[in-house]
Amino acid sequence: MKEIWTSIRRTPYQSLSAFLILFFTLFLSLMLFVSLTFLYSTLSYLETKPQVTVYFQNKSPENQIFKVRDELMSSGKVLNIKYISKNEAFNIYKQLNKDNPLLLEMVSADILPPSLEIYAKKPIYLPEIAEYLKKQGDIDEVQYEKDIVDKLLVLTNTIRKTALIFFSYLILMSIVVLTTTILFKIALKESEITLLKLIGATNFYIRKPYIMESLFLGIAASVLSFGIFSLLALYFNPFLQSYLKGISSLSVNVFNYQLTIWPLNYIFFAIVFISSSVFGAVIATVASYIATNKYLKV
Repeated sequence: MKEIWTSIRRTPYQSLSAFLILFFTLFLSLMLFVSLTFLYSTLSYLETKPQVTVYFQNKSPENQIFKVRDELMSSGKVLNIKYISKNEAFNIYKQLNKDNPLLLEMVSADILPPSLEIYAKKPIYLPEIAEYLKKQGDIDEVQYEKDIVDKLLVLTNTIRKTALIFFSYLILMSIVVLTTTILFKIALKESEITLLKLIGATNFYIRKPYIMESLFLGIAASVLSFGIFSLLALYFNPFLQSYLKGISSLSVNVFNYQLTIWPLNYIFFAIVFISSSVFGAVIATVASYIATNKYLKV
């Protein structure tokens, strides 16, 4: 640790430049990662809602409805199907209009159609499911928000590609600029490195101080970026509570483990901190390794 502080004091401006590069890279990457995580978890939550609702004719026999249901389930494209009978539909209607007795008197279970609420495994399957239902007999109406689903798919793909390009560019530019900064630091000690090589010092011995300093700066930048992110998360938490009102929880699948990201919790913050620290350490180590290779002629 003493050697690290000595090296930083000897080249304070280069060390500060390296730290700031790491900080901005980690902070932007952290905000991008969390934003995308919230976006995908929200999309996953929306996918749990009825995506296609098909209303059958009043006189449709249940065996015909169940046949359609079973064929859809056997297609492998459907996650779940909920059957709503006439009586269940009437109970839902009564609950929705409990404060309006006049509407309740005008409707009975006999005039309400049975229906199926269909949940697809992936949004891309929805057009096929809707087209299949429209070709069936005894179908009165198929409710499928095609425009919304199409826009959702386009938005998801666009965000995924844009995030990948931006993230890759951010990492590449960070490594390039950080490598250049470290090269300036090493250039100031070129004669010292040459002397160490003449007396038989190993490449690892020469490279070690630069890697350790880079690791220290990477972890320090990670801590600072996580600290600012945490303050921002706590500040905007009331706004998120208002915006996500009605959504009890959001989660993402991480190696077959459902990680809850909303409401905000300590496990999510811990994983974000660990990921940020590892990411910062890797970037700093790679840049330091590339920079020292120039002088070590490995």
